[in-house]
Amino acid sequence: MPREFEDVRSSWVISAELADFTALFEAVVAFNREVHGEVLVFSAGCFDKDADLQTAIEGTEFAELVLPSSLANGLQADLRQFLESREVYAAAGAVWKRGVLLLGPPGNGKTHAIKALVRQTGLPCLYVKSFTGRHKDPAETIPALFRRARQLAPCVVVLEDLDSLVDDENRSYLLNELDGFAVNDGIITIASSNHPERLDPSLLHRPSRFDRKYRFDLPTEDLRRIYLDRWAAKVPNGVDADAIAKAATATDGFTFAYLKEVGLSTQMQWASERRSRSIGKVLLEVVDALKAEIVAVSSASPQPPAPRRPRYPYD
Repeated sequence: MPREFEDVRSSWVISAELADFTALFEAVVAFNREVHGEVLVFSAGCFDKDADLQTAIEGTEFAELVLPSSLANGLQADLRQFLESREVYAAAGAVWKRGVLLLGPPGNGKTHAIKALVRQTGLPCLYVKSFTGRHKDPAETIPALFRRARQLAPCVVVLEDLDSLVDDENRSYLLNELDGFAVNDGIITIASSNHPERLDPSLLHRPSRFDRKYRFDLPTEDLRRIYLDRWAAKVPNGVDADAIAKAATATDGFTFAYLKEVGLSTQMQWASERRSRSIGKVLLEVVDALKAEIVAVSSASPQPPAPRRPRYPYD
């Protein structure tokens, strides 16, 4: 029976023959258990297939990222080696699983890297949007997620913005599923966090849960120069090298997301002026304007509070 204020949707199948209905039911169940070129999205206890997200993953490459070579190579090599080591794990009597945690401020490529890693594995992907929802108990939803992952294994489970997904109410259930009695053979868990200081030590420092950690820090001047050079190569007639060098120096503290905004705003401003000035001059003006904006926002905005579990009417 539905609980008070709970939305219920019913579907009916009408068949003259019980055998026909049974065959249809079994085919539908089998189809829903499989992934056919989609990402399986998990939200508030329910699964949904997203073909567009899978298409986005298939169009993502590591080469598009500007990262320190040690970081980019380390991420890819570690995962590649893990995927090739199933027999080694079996011979050692160890569970063939991997936990990868990407850490660092927002806007520095963690999401892009996750997509590229998922593409590299070529495995089915379960993407977690939330563990909680109206009338949803994490004691039910989190085990349901990992039961599904074990059915699909080998597969990848993505926990983006882990510090926002985990709270005091659901943490113990997640810890139990990551490293409890159930065997997560073939499950790669890739998580990210913009605020690792909010993560419980049981998640951050227990190797059997996330045994590989990678930091995505603010780009150095050399990396900012590489990023701006790539952008300039796509601009008609290019951009003056001296302006690029000055912009790379002046953007200390910028994330890659802000550098992307620098390029976009520069081209829009240059186009609106009908290219009447050097694009290099426009670039440096845009950098100065964004620097002033960043300072203003930083001084006006205190550190956001730790996330709390969402509340729903009638909970």
